[in-house]
Formats: sequence, structure tokens, C-alpha cells
Amino acid sequence: MKILVETAEAIERFEELIELVERGDDIVVFRDGTPIAEMKPVPKGTELWDELWATMDAERANVPVGTTSDHDDLYDEHGLPR
Repeated sequence: MKILVETAEAIERFEELIELVERGDDIVVFRDGTPIAEMKPVPKGTELWDELWATMDAERANVPVGTTSDHDDLYDEHGLPR
């Protein structure tokens, strides 16, 4: 069953909405009459971590060669900002 709820009500009844999702219902959250989010059950047997790692691997392919998250150039030898 699809349940429609405004954001204020969703905040107040979040635990109840989670229980409804666990039961199999879909929840659509609206703000000022516009749908902004959807909560639905995760299909049985879905390995969320496998999906997460696959998504990260796919995104990593878009990072240019030689790119690093090392920001040593922003800090001195004591770890303080330059």
C-alpha cells in the first residue's frame, strides 16, 4: 500500500512509518504538496554493502589519474594549518 505523508507528520511519526515500511508499505513524503522522498522496503536477499561497494567502484572510475585526497600541502610539519 502507498502511504502519503507531509514532512511534519513524518517527523512526528517516523518510528511508525518505519514499521509500515517493514510491513511492506511504500511511504511518499511531501513538502507543500510536492513529493520529496520515498521510503520503501529493501528487497529480500539484497546485499546492501555489495551495492555500495559497486557504486563506489563505478564512481572511482571517474576520478582522474593522480588525484589524491592527501592535503599535506595545507598543513605544516606539526599538523597545523599553514
